[in-house]
Amino acid sequence: MLDAKRFIFNIVFLLFIGLPNPSFGQSTTTTKPFVLGLIDAIASKELGETRTLNIYLPEGYSKDSLANYPVIYLLDGSADEDFIHVAGLVQFAIFPWVNLLPKSIVVGIANVDRRRDFTYPTTIEKDKKDYPTTGHSQRFIAFIEKELQPYIQKKYSSNPTKTIIGQSLGGLLATEILFKKPTLFNQYIIVSPSLWWDNESLLTRQPACSQPGFQQKTTVFVAVGKEGKIMETDANRLVDVLKKAPSVKTNFHYFADENHATIFHLAVYKAFEQFKK
Repeated sequence: MLDAKRFIFNIVFLLFIGLPNPSFGQSTTTTKPFVLGLIDAIASKELGETRTLNIYLPEGYSKDSLANYPVIYLLDGSADEDFIHVAGLVQFAIFPWVNLLPKSIVVGIANVDRRRDFTYPTTIEKDKKDYPTTGHSQRFIAFIEKELQPYIQKKYSSNPTKTIIGQSLGGLLATEILFKKPTLFNQYIIVSPSLWWDNESLLTRQPACSQPGFQQKTTVFVAVGKEGKIMETDANRLVDVLKKAPSVKTNFHYFADENHATIFHLAVYKAFEQFKK
């Protein structure tokens, strides 16, 4: 009797699995891309090339709206560099229950040759030989001032608040802009800046932001980790110089448990906290 029941069960089971079943072999859901932002591009006469821009727009952004947003310009802003994690950090910081930032636009400037774009000319012959494309930051700064910022202002709903974020050579460039063209941004996040470049010559300049005629209220956040005597000393020297500038509010944070590779994300978050205060 048990054998007969088992036989009947097997027959029914085989019939069942042989019947078409919509739950097998076909999807009941439709997949679609997860879109983080926009990919834009700008043809630059200053640089003689077209540059890719990765754009994050806050929730609710509409060109038809009257709302205008601060813009965060991110150096090293390629998709395989810092754009994705910084855009995510900005999204987190503007959540109402976090409220570190107002709703903001992020403009990630994708790299072509960061050594070329982020460094000024050096007198060190070895560096000239080892890195022959370096020394053209003046052109990149002109690109930001004359082309990129006007393009973003015209195409996207932006307000006058502009932040630049740079690490390492990007931190060197952000510092150079602060020293030479400080009105381009009113918030600077400078992480692990490579101020050793050209025998620390940038630190010997009197920054434009500390001169009597400079009155723009500017906030600067400088961070460095456990990155060796030169990097740490130069970051502290930068802070000492900036504290002499009456219109510049300078914050500094030393990340004792982080190094050059791990500091960036935490430092940007700490900068957002300081800007909130």
